[in-house]
Amino acid sequence: MSVTLHTTQGDLKVELFCEAVPKTVENFLALCACGAYNNTPFHRLIPGFMIQGGDISLGAAASQSPDTTRPMLPFEDIPKGGTSINHPGALNQEIHLPTLRHNTRGILSMAARPVKDRTAPGSQGATGATINGSQFFITFAATPHLDGNSTVFGKVLNLTAQDEGGDVLTKLEKANAKIDKKGRVVQPKEGEEYDAMRINSVTIHANPLAK
Repeated sequence: MSVTLHTTQGDLKVELFCEAVPKTVENFLALCACGAYNNTPFHRLIPGFMIQGGDISLGAAASQSPDTTRPMLPFEDIPKGGTSINHPGALNQEIHLPTLRHNTRGILSMAARPVKDRTAPGSQGATGATINGSQFFITFAATPHLDGNSTVFGKVLNLTAQDEGGDVLTKLEKANAKIDKKGRVVQPKEGEEYDAMRINSVTIHANPLAK
């Protein structure tokens, strides 16, 4: 199945590996379906390496009105950096090697974070040294040093100018973004001549996990 990430640089079409990593894909799809990724920034951009986004603490899910009758997510407080739908439980890694690897441009993978306290919200039930939350990254090139460290769960489908929508990943990589020395994207203020780097919304195409 696939989803489309509607970004400030165009529509990024992504295939998801539902059968190989079902828990990881379920988390991603649930966050997409409830709108948690809407209006969230791409907060890291390193040309030749990757672009990272998905921090739902910076989007609509964290700023919903207090009088909302139906919460966007099944928990009230979204910690800094975002979290998985299992919160306060952990979303453990589903790393399968050598089948799923960071072996080419356009690989979609989870941004793993270390477990410092297994009793802390978001880390409860962790089985390894790292867990997943809501953040993800997309590779601009093969990154084999990440194999075994991050869960690969999809790949970009439109990677050439001839594809539907064009090569949006290249547009993201070459965008006129304001980036600091650590690869962190500084979103432009009004009047600045830099490109905004953001996921505006997500479209899910034939979600097999919908109930």
